[in-house]
Amino acid sequence: MAAKIRKGDKVVVLAGRDKGRTGEVVEVNPTAGRALVRGVNLVKRHQRQTARQEGGIISKELPIHLSNIAIADPKDGKPTRVGFKIGPDGRKVRVAKRSGAEIDG
Repeated sequence: MAAKIRKGDKVVVLAGRDKGRTGEVVEVNPTAGRALVRGVNLVKRHQRQTARQEGGIISKELPIHLSNIAIADPKDGKPTRVGFKIGPDGRKVRVAKRSGAEIDG
């Protein structure tokens, strides 16, 4: 089955501390049902100093559950659901349910 949310998609956070924020998907883990979104779900972690990395408190992103994010509509940037259509060349393309616009380039 084709994935509805893929790496590189612009998404909107629907629930949680970062509700309403947008970001780009960096990584998707379909088995865990989670995605890493740039600039969303930031947490601070204490990092021990190593030969390669400096110590201190660093800020990093943690994965967010796929149910809490939705693809941003290409036309207006608001959250939308994703549908599929077979294009004129026979390829299966993702389509925004809100506006009908194609999501895949």
